[in-house]
This record gives sequence, C-alpha cells and structure tokens, in this order.
Amino acid sequence: MKTLILASLAFIIGSTAAMAATPLVDQRQHDQAHRIYKGIKNGKLTFQETGQLLRGQARIYRAERRFKANGVVTPAERAQLFWMQTRQDFRIYNKKHN
Repeated sequence: MKTLILASLAFIIGSTAAMAATPLVDQRQHDQAHRIYKGIKNGKLTFQETGQLLRGQARIYRAERRFKANGVVTPAERAQLFWMQTRQDFRIYNKKHN
C-alpha cells in the first residue's frame, strides 16, 4: 500500500514538472537557431548580425527559464514567449534578406 502511495505521489510530482514543459517553444527555439546557423553557413549573416540574433535567442531562453522557475508556465507567459519568438522570426528574416 505504501509503495502504491509513493508511486502515485511520484507520478503527481512528475506531472507537475511536465506542466512546465514547453515543447512548442523549445522546438521553435531549435528551428530559429538552425535558421541562424544556415545564415552563417551560406554567408547571408555578418558577424554583427549573428551576434544580435544570438543575443535575441538568449533573451528568449532566459525568459523561458524564468517562467518555468515556479513549475507552471501560465497562458499569459506562453503568449509572451510566442510573441518574443515571433519578433525574433522577423528579425532573422530581415537580417538574412537585407
């Protein structure tokens, strides 16, 4: 009986941590980083532009970590991350096509 209670408690704690997971944000961050890498590789991004874009990526990453700190990412926080990433998408596009 104690084992069942401990197992269910572990499941609940694990589920709470999973609520803070942001797989869509993580995937989009990965995709943006890949776009930046491709821009460096094919010469469309200068050293300065790359630095600016990487600082933007770091800013989003720090915000995500701050939002996850309490274990739950609220819908408002998810929306803020979404818009931060959308702005970053425009920055990447503009810097690659200037």
